[in-house]
Amino acid sequence: MKKYILAGLLVWLPLGITIWVLSWLLGVLDGVFAALLSVSQAVLPASAFASIEALRHVPGLGVAVMLAGLLLTGVFAANFVGQWWLHQWDRILQNIPIVKSIYSSVKQVSDTLFSSSGNAFREAVLVQYPRQGSWTIAFVTGKPGGEVAGRLPGEMVSVYVPTTPNPTSGFFLMMPREDVHVLNMSVDEALKYVISMGVVAPPESASAVAAPARN
Repeated sequence: MKKYILAGLLVWLPLGITIWVLSWLLGVLDGVFAALLSVSQAVLPASAFASIEALRHVPGLGVAVMLAGLLLTGVFAANFVGQWWLHQWDRILQNIPIVKSIYSSVKQVSDTLFSSSGNAFREAVLVQYPRQGSWTIAFVTGKPGGEVAGRLPGEMVSVYVPTTPNPTSGFFLMMPREDVHVLNMSVDEALKYVISMGVVAPPESASAVAAPARN
């Protein structure tokens, strides 16, 4: 009986977690849409309240509106006029005490992670951590800069070592380039390997099989 229960759990657990994550994401989008409706009620005349309340009960409308908003924002930000307005917006926020510290930090991280020209989280590597002889998967996030780069010897790279099974927490390390071994697996495959605690191993590529092991 234990064998069959575990087999059934392996069938339903991935589906259940997938549904839970999607439900959470849809709930977040609906919550943002509901907040926007509440703001609109504060600025629109009372005669429009009935129409606004009716929109709250339309299934999936919040998700569709938020996705459309993201798409339109991306189109606006991709042209010259949009970039000028965004630059002005950044200048305003960066002149507000407390807000500028949070906003500038988050913007720098998001620009680094999602910029198509950046290298953050686009390369999975193998490093020795937390001690010599113990290996783990990490992701290259760039190179040390500023004062830190001037105090480090040789060529160094910045890497992020995720924890398992929750890769959103981890450790930031600066390591010599020669101690970082680039993997042929994609970032997605490496994340699956970390999240599954090594259970879901990515397929070994032909180049990795042919290449000799590096010390």
